[in-house]
Amino acid sequence: MKITKLETIRLASRPTLIWVRVHTDGGLIGLGESWFGCSAIEADIHDRIAPALIGADASRIEALNRAMRPYVGFCGTGAEIRALSAVDVALWDIAGQAAGKPLHALLGGATRDAVPVYNTCAGPDYVSKTSDVRPDNFGLSSGGPKEGRVYEDLTSFMARPAELAAELMEMGISSMKIWPFDFAAGAIDGLAISPADIRKALAPFEAIRKAHGDRMRIKAELHGLWGLSAAKAICAALEPIGPDWIEDPIWMDRTGDLAELAAATRAPLAGGETLGGLGQLRDLIATGLIGTPIVDVTWGGGVTFARKVAALAEAFAKPVAFHDCSGPVTLTASTHLAMACPNVVEQEITRAFYYGWYHECLDRLPPIDKGRIRAPEGNGLGAALNPDLLRRSDVLVRATDRS
Repeated sequence: MKITKLETIRLASRPTLIWVRVHTDGGLIGLGESWFGCSAIEADIHDRIAPALIGADASRIEALNRAMRPYVGFCGTGAEIRALSAVDVALWDIAGQAAGKPLHALLGGATRDAVPVYNTCAGPDYVSKTSDVRPDNFGLSSGGPKEGRVYEDLTSFMARPAELAAELMEMGISSMKIWPFDFAAGAIDGLAISPADIRKALAPFEAIRKAHGDRMRIKAELHGLWGLSAAKAICAALEPIGPDWIEDPIWMDRTGDLAELAAATRAPLAGGETLGGLGQLRDLIATGLIGTPIVDVTWGGGVTFARKVAALAEAFAKPVAFHDCSGPVTLTASTHLAMACPNVVEQEITRAFYYGWYHECLDRLPPIDKGRIRAPEGNGLGAALNPDLLRRSDVLVRATDRS
């Protein structure tokens, strides 16, 4: 089964997301995805990856993953690795279709029927315009929710956190992630945070605890905005809250600082979605002493990479978490991995995405019922691009084939 064409699809109205379809001479088409810096990803797929893959046997995924790995940009989550990641997911999708099995069956089979979810409390337009993860790109709406928009969870966790937690629990979701520290004045350079800003950022956590006690589990996201001293102060302030974890308290490549931070706090630390390559994740787990490594399947190296990181984490008796605040293929591939990997505790979702624009993109999504998610029925990913998406006026399609 030979690869005959690589095709990329983007929407002008959603510039942070890109899909890739890998076509074969047997008629099977695999679907992949990545996000942020989509013009660079598109160029790398067509200029570098397509010439290396067209005519190759699509079933040789490990070999093709290595063939896609560049000399420059061979690790991390730069454009080359994000491009590789999207194509790798598509190759696994083809493998499942060819075998007549869902992706999780190729990864050793499901270890459970469904996986609990936690909600990342973003709104529908969160980081949807650029790759900058800052308040100016958080998609905050003024004047209250707009018609047709669902789950303005970022606005809610700042203004009505206890009510938001109650809404989630009514859906069967008992874990949530919020990031009020991003709005502190010190987050601009990350060198220091004032006591007043700490108190203000703690308020949503305290309101949830006061209203719901331990019935709602809480995760704190810091987006790597802080230096070591400020991160220590924030972690100390969060300790009484009893968070599940504090995510990306500093940049995840600072493994020495991470080890010092881990030694200075009782709060569990998590992170790693901005890293790619086994070497970086090995150092994060072994040297940085991170409690829960987080993997973005479509940033870090695809399914091939993610399953190896899960095994590496398991060797250190640690859980692994798969990131989703990005796109529907990322969530679908992550759900297959979460079902197959025994050391996954829960799967991230962003309900504003899942119940909003994700449904416009794919013909089916992983079903969620009473706070638990499972892979969609079908072979491979079990999902394909919604045909209506390809007929949109703002769709941008580029293809490279044998000619």
